[in-house]
Amino acid sequence: MSYEIPSDAPTVLVTAVGGAEGARGAAAALACAGTDVDRAALLVDLGGRAPRPTLIASTPARALEERLASHLPRPRVAARGQVCHLAAAADEDGFAAAAAAVTVARGALAVLYVPAAAMGEVLESERSPRASGVLLRADVAADRPLLALVAHDLMDRGLAVGVLKRRLGWVDERRALFGVLAGGLPPALLRRLVPRAPGQVADRRMVA
Repeated sequence: MSYEIPSDAPTVLVTAVGGAEGARGAAAALACAGTDVDRAALLVDLGGRAPRPTLIASTPARALEERLASHLPRPRVAARGQVCHLAAAADEDGFAAAAAAVTVARGALAVLYVPAAAMGEVLESERSPRASGVLLRADVAADRPLLALVAHDLMDRGLAVGVLKRRLGWVDERRALFGVLAGGLPPALLRRLVPRAPGQVADRRMVA
C-alpha cells in the first residue's frame, strides 16, 4: 500500500525497543509505503553501511540520489528501487547530514532508522531533523513495561507513535531493503504515521 504524500511530508524515526529485531526492515517498508510513480521516499540509515545501487531504480529515486549527491559532502547515497537510501553516522555530524537530506528531499516522506542506543541523542540534538512520528519495533510480551515508558515519553514530545508487534518476514524485509515492497505494514500504522491528505495531522495516540 502506498500513500499520496502531502507537501509538508512527515519525517518518521524507526527504532527497536528492548531486544526486538527487524527495525531496519520496518524502516525500509515504511519508506516503500511513501513512494509513487512521481515521488521517491528517503530512507536514512544512521550508523549503517554505505548502500549499493540496485540494477533497477525508479526515475524519481535516481533524481533524488543526484540531488543528494550534489548537495551533501561525501554522501553515501544510492537509489534502490523506488526509494533513495542514505547512510550517515550515528553522531552529531550524521544527524546534521540527515537533516540536510530531508531538506533536499523537498516534501518526500523521510524515514530514519535509528539504533536504539542513539535514539535519545537524536531526539535531543538540535542538529537532527524534526520528527513527526516514531515507529517502534517491539516484542510486546517481553518488553511491555519498557515499551510503555518509551511510548509515553515520545507522545509527551508531541510525536505520533506506532508499534510493530511482529517482525516482517525475511522476504518482505529483503524486498523492502531493495525498495520494491508493496504493502507489508499494517494499514493502521500507516494512517497514523504517514497521513495522506495535505494538512492532515497525525493522530498522536499510540497505535499497535
